[in-house]
Amino acid sequence: MTDPVPMPDTSFQPFEYIHGDETAGILLLCDHARNTVPDEYGDLGVPAAQFERHIGYDIGARALTLELARRLNAPACLSTYSRLLIDPNRGEDDPTLIMRVSDGAVVPGNAAVDATERQRRIDLFHKPYHDLIDATLDRMMAVASAPVIISIHSFTPVWRGVARPWHVTVLWDSDPRAVDPMLAGLRAQADLVVGDNEPYDGALENDTMYRHATKRGLSQALLEIRQDLIGDTRGAMEWADRLEPILKELAQSPDCRQVRHYVSRCGSK
Repeated sequence: MTDPVPMPDTSFQPFEYIHGDETAGILLLCDHARNTVPDEYGDLGVPAAQFERHIGYDIGARALTLELARRLNAPACLSTYSRLLIDPNRGEDDPTLIMRVSDGAVVPGNAAVDATERQRRIDLFHKPYHDLIDATLDRMMAVASAPVIISIHSFTPVWRGVARPWHVTVLWDSDPRAVDPMLAGLRAQADLVVGDNEPYDGALENDTMYRHATKRGLSQALLEIRQDLIGDTRGAMEWADRLEPILKELAQSPDCRQVRHYVSRCGSK
């Protein structure tokens, strides 16, 4: 007989919710907003400097998400814990949900994670964040046409010694409704190098967008912005300027505001 999973520790809030107009037509998500670890887990045995890298969180993503939420008067759901503790952008059955090694950095606090501890972190941190998104979407869809879901992430300029040429990329699965206008709006800005499903493929089964957008038939786009471009306030404001008109257009698009199911590419990979 296994020990019961401990009740959630209410001293640590695993999500941040930004109130906005639930009829605005946009829900903003930020899966990797912070690099915080609850006190009970200490530093996971990881040097402080590692938490300031991309393995700890998506640099600049929270500031940009908050600014876009303010400008659009849109609701936003953000996680508050480091992806080194548990990755909210992975399915509960994903082997990379809790990483023992992340981009060469060993995570000693994850070395002995067993099924019980894995479930505990899901219940304490992962599940409340996703429950918040579900509850927010339920409310939004009860009072207005289906919203567009936009998820904000950032990526490193260099990966394993190879420079990445893009300033911004759009990740997606099979639904092009928000993606095509997003790509067009970004490519119209002549100073940008824009990627399409680079450096990652947006079809990831049971990730945040699959779970909340693809399965519900909601239009969606996941934005990956190079972290050095949004790593300070000035950069976040500049990218809010770039994205604000595109997102307003999406929110007003009748095509994007319908529930429509597309066959996911996840099963074919």
